[in-house]
Amino acid sequence: MASALWRNANILRSANRIISSRCLGQCRSAMPPPSAVIENHSSTLLRSVIPVGVGAQSLRVYQRFFFSTNGAPVSSEISTKAEKTKSDGGDKSGDSQQSSDAGKSVRGGPVSWLSFLLLVATGAGIISYYDNEKKRHIEEINKASEAVKEGPSVGKAAIGGPFNLINHDGKNVTEKDFMGKWTLIYFGFTHCPDICPDELQKLAAAVDKIKEKAGFEIVPLFISVDPERDTVEQVREYVKEFHPKLIGLTGDPDEIRKAARAYRVYYMKTAEEDSDYLVDHSIVMYLMGPDMQFVKFFGKNNDVDSLTDGIIKERKQYKAKK
Repeated sequence: MASALWRNANILRSANRIISSRCLGQCRSAMPPPSAVIENHSSTLLRSVIPVGVGAQSLRVYQRFFFSTNGAPVSSEISTKAEKTKSDGGDKSGDSQQSSDAGKSVRGGPVSWLSFLLLVATGAGIISYYDNEKKRHIEEINKASEAVKEGPSVGKAAIGGPFNLINHDGKNVTEKDFMGKWTLIYFGFTHCPDICPDELQKLAAAVDKIKEKAGFEIVPLFISVDPERDTVEQVREYVKEFHPKLIGLTGDPDEIRKAARAYRVYYMKTAEEDSDYLVDHSIVMYLMGPDMQFVKFFGKNNDVDSLTDGIIKERKQYKAKK
């Protein structure tokens, strides 16, 4: 029985191939799908080949076996052709898309040459406008400053005041003893290694040059900020080294502190090693008028010539106001 079934199955396979090839060649578009045609023909052949005693259920088993062995090539062939058709269609669509892209004009980048030129022109115009406005503003400021006339002073620096000290001859002196004279005051100490000697030499040279150029005398005044070591005798020997008219003042530490505060002078001792120490202090010369009021100060950056010319200029302006 099994061998008879196997032979019948082989016969059905051969018939199925013949029928499939004919159906695919003649009825590609008008007839039903190949699987339906094959199924009908195979059913007729099965009924003619299978013995009469086999029932409907066995017929379905033969049909399932037949389609499981022969349906795959057909379906695979159909799927292969469909994929080929799809790929051909994809190629054609790709070609058509490329041809359509080729037919389109290529647009420029986000910034064209015209936009770039307009941007450059706008920037140049803004810069030119800014420069012109800046020049005009500066000219207005210059004109306004030239048009302003010099008016009366609204106030004077709070520099100077009363003091009560001892000169290098041992006499008590106050600010009133210098009234009616132009005075140039310098604060320092006799143990100063370099700065004080340099400044006092400059002061002495300026006093002589002022006498030569302007014909008036100015009183040079040295006030010590180291009263603990700068005694009257020490100060007297010290001032002789610079100028015969240089007046040295010392005194009680409290009186020295008051005078320094009145002239806004800073001074402080550095680290002490026994009695050998230095004093850090302001390096300023104060020009006082005949009324012992502050006129101008001169710093370390002024040399002899600028100090001389500055004092002469301040005296002329002072006299012109009187």
